This record gives sequence, structure tokens and C-alpha cells, in this order.
Amino acid sequence: MRIVTIAAVAALGLTAMACESKTEKAQEATAQSADAANQAAAAAQAAQDAANATADASAAGTADAKKAAGDAAEAAGKSAEEAGDAAKKAADKAKDAAH
Repeated sequence: MRIVTIAAVAALGLTAMACESKTEKAQEATAQSADAANQAAAAAQAAQDAANATADASAAGTADAKKAAGDAAEAAGKSAEEAGDAAKKAADKAKDAAH
């Protein structure tokens, strides 16, 4: 009987540890998802800035305006890439938390 009791207590301890680990993983996944959302918002703003710069370049027609539009488009591309990386990390964390 004593062995059964010890085994039951050990099983409860392992279960509690497993639940705590899943909770921590879920919290990490939530934080990663929030970061990905922030990155996506930044990418959307960068894309809007690029669109505005392109419209300005089209209206102005100057070399400086065209360069500014190109620079804004490059920044938007980098921001979108960072958002994609953050989304992948969030997905990986969510998968990890689910298992």
C-alpha cells in the first residue's frame, strides 16, 4: 500500500510539473504572438509610408523624390521580412506549447 501511495504522489508531482511547463510554454507563445502582431503593424505602417512616398514621387517627378520612394519601399520590405520572421517564431512557440 505504501508503494502505491508513493507512486500516486510521484505521479501527481509529475503531472503538476507537466502542467506548469505547458503553462509557461503557452505564456511564451502568447508573448511571441503579441510581438508578431506588433511587427505586422509596423510592417503595415512601413508599407503605407512607401505608398505615400511613391505617390509623392509620382507627383514631384524629381530624382530625390524617386530615391525617397525607393528607400521607403526598401524599408517596407525589411519590415515585412521581420514581421514574417516574428510570425514564424510565434507559430513555432504555439506548436511547442500544444505538444
